[in-house]
Amino acid sequence: MVLKVKHEPVIQVRELVNKFDDQTVHNGLDFDINRGEIVGIIGSSGCGKTTLFNTMLMLRKPTSGNIKIFGTDITQCTEKEANLVQQRWGVMFQSGALFTSLNILENVMFPLQQYSKLRGKALEEVALLKIILAGLEASAAFKFPADLSGGMVKRAALARAIALDPEILFLDEPTAGLDPKSAGELDDMVLYMRENLGLTFLMITHDLDTLWHVPDRVMFLGDGKVLALKPMSELVKDPHPKIQSYFTGPRSTERINKVGGSRRAKKG
Repeated sequence: MVLKVKHEPVIQVRELVNKFDDQTVHNGLDFDINRGEIVGIIGSSGCGKTTLFNTMLMLRKPTSGNIKIFGTDITQCTEKEANLVQQRWGVMFQSGALFTSLNILENVMFPLQQYSKLRGKALEEVALLKIILAGLEASAAFKFPADLSGGMVKRAALARAIALDPEILFLDEPTAGLDPKSAGELDDMVLYMRENLGLTFLMITHDLDTLWHVPDRVMFLGDGKVLALKPMSELVKDPHPKIQSYFTGPRSTERINKVGGSRRAKKG
């Protein structure tokens, strides 16, 4: 089953500029993200991937430009409007960012306690459902983050990210630090959630296996702009010097030939 992406923008970025003192990180970013789409974000170190995430998540105010999410311009909305938009997305941080003093069930319950009317047994049942949906055993609910493997921490963070039934999920390096098996399982989980829950995903990742297997399109940031936003199979052929430089190192070339070839064989 392949979910058809609706050409209905849920994120619209126009002329986005981000500056830090005299340094310009973004100098007029323009792009749309459609409902039900999975988009990977890549680029060389310092190109502004994390800054873009932080700006879209309202963790920093842009120097100029506009960002519309669900039709609301988050760069100039009221606090009430901002809260309503924030409740419609979830975030999975690279480190997991779980509360170490809380067990996994309590971590997943936390956003539900803050933003839903659920209480008591219903609260616990919904949180447990999210934990299972993220691919963890029910017994993991009562363990603490320090007791879990890296892959389990990622899944617990994913469970918390989907606690409020979001429409968009922001993933920061979701497979970083995972072994190939765990990384592949997390990739499959993202595809499963898109197909069965209709979620839209934006992910920062350097994992070439993920880039070939998961996103519908990949955004390449460079020179303060969106240099390309296209499927991975087209991106690796893009003639822009920065894109070619990114993909033509010995490790990248070998990996592209291996992964790209296996993906094409699999699809064929």
